[in-house]
Amino acid sequence: MAASRPDGAAGFQAADAADAAGALDLLLSAAALGTARLLRPDAATLRLAVRLARRPQAVAQRAGALAAELAKIIAGGSQITPGKRDRRFRDPAWSQNPLLRRVVQAYLAAGEAAEALLSDAELSWRDSERMKLLSLNVNAAASPSNNPLINPAALRAFRETGGLSAVRGARALVTDLASPPRVPTMVAADAFEVGRDLAVTPGAVVARSDVCELIQYEPATPTVHRFPLLIVPPMINKFYITDLAPGRSMVEYLVGQGQQVFVISWRNPDARHKHWGMDSYGSAVVQALDAVRAICGEPRASICALCSGGVISSMVAAHLSATGQLGQLASLCLGVAVLDQARAGTAAAMIDERTAAAAVLASAQRGYLDGRALAEVFAWLRPDDLIWTYWVNNYLEGRPPPPFDILYWNADTTRLPAALHRDFIRLALTNGLTRPGQATMLGSPVDLSAVTADSYVVAGIADHLCPWQSCYRSTGLLGGSSRFVLSTSGHIASMVNPPSNPKSTFQTAPEGAGNPADPREWLASAQTVQGSWWPDYASWLAARGGGEKERPAELGGSGFRPDGRAPGTYVLDR
Repeated sequence: MAASRPDGAAGFQAADAADAAGALDLLLSAAALGTARLLRPDAATLRLAVRLARRPQAVAQRAGALAAELAKIIAGGSQITPGKRDRRFRDPAWSQNPLLRRVVQAYLAAGEAAEALLSDAELSWRDSERMKLLSLNVNAAASPSNNPLINPAALRAFRETGGLSAVRGARALVTDLASPPRVPTMVAADAFEVGRDLAVTPGAVVARSDVCELIQYEPATPTVHRFPLLIVPPMINKFYITDLAPGRSMVEYLVGQGQQVFVISWRNPDARHKHWGMDSYGSAVVQALDAVRAICGEPRASICALCSGGVISSMVAAHLSATGQLGQLASLCLGVAVLDQARAGTAAAMIDERTAAAAVLASAQRGYLDGRALAEVFAWLRPDDLIWTYWVNNYLEGRPPPPFDILYWNADTTRLPAALHRDFIRLALTNGLTRPGQATMLGSPVDLSAVTADSYVVAGIADHLCPWQSCYRSTGLLGGSSRFVLSTSGHIASMVNPPSNPKSTFQTAPEGAGNPADPREWLASAQTVQGSWWPDYASWLAARGGGEKERPAELGGSGFRPDGRAPGTYVLDR
């Protein structure tokens, strides 16, 4: 069985990349139009130039400070050093070799000057986000560590292998450029096997439609909580982010806590399914909720939804409220899901009316948005972790990337139907979930304040795709009592947070403190708790679980019969 958490320096790099990895379906306009459009200079670049031209004194001061620092570097008196988390220059040669040390210091000084100039320009939020992305990529690409002629590790590998490292690296580069996504491979395609190494919690498919399969997991305790739990994953990623390797599986953990767990496994659509929109996926969630309640013989069930799955599930909850059926929902958990998209990070900054229209047209012509295109765009949002780390490892050193389960899942993308792509973009442009009646689900006007079921909202403090402040604002949109939890790590690593991780912590407000409108006020009063948030959620969920009963003797029931073992068939379709 392949290792799920690699060791050594390469393992640390893979862990950083896993922190950066994320569900892809927020990058909808950029991905449809391609990476080149995302990174090329545009009107924001012109506005930056104009702003700086109007601030000649600030530009002169920055240039003077850079010149003075470069003089110190040449003389050997500079104190600039890489940050503690900057792994690019960990090789001792970068600091011990006088020439290499000066090259690194000059690079860092120039990067600091560019960042300061961008701040001096005082651009609008949207222009600032776009220019930060462009500056980030230029700076990352210019790193001395990417240069095969001076990178100590690359030169050492070349000597030790008699040049074979360069041959292997060139072969890997050609292979990666031959097909999308045209970025360095982060994990080998055969590093894991779904159903053997990943997604191995025992269970069965108990319902199937054109849109999804419904998986029920075998109970692992003598008694179970009465109200079952339905997990709704993102639409453009495979469901097994919730069921990774044993010991790192949220499904496995919750089953072990006496929960009756069901998971939706979305189908990988193609051009035939281009008409599937939000209502199609919302209807699938409603049908799954009905099936879960029928199988367990209970009137209520809880939902735990991740990323865009949280958007759809929140809209479904509003539909249930509007139709007098909200009593079916015992609780709602939203993991790294953004309902209020105002200033919601880089992804939101990339969407405007013109690019949105072009993106919708592009996916409509094909019938779907390819997940590989999304993966390529996402990689350039975190170039140090997801591009250049693997440039050095795969191409300069000629080594295979270390196996890591999160990165394998991240590369196992699916497609997004054109209609759903269109609906998500329209929702983002209008920020429709923040105003009652602006959006609809299954014919019902969406009013999140009418969703009075208790909610548990989770965010990642290092999540750049769904900033935690944006996730926090969901607590003010939903109508019921809401518990907000701020986990460590990035977008997906904050969700894959097993209790076995000794470094895990999370923050939450004291009992009865409430959720003030300003997330900064919440953070000021929050308490840090050692360990994973999974036990906290399991305890919170159990309190809303309707009591306990004996575990069911078999899977399925009430007309729903097991039809194949978990992880099912849809998850295997590429």
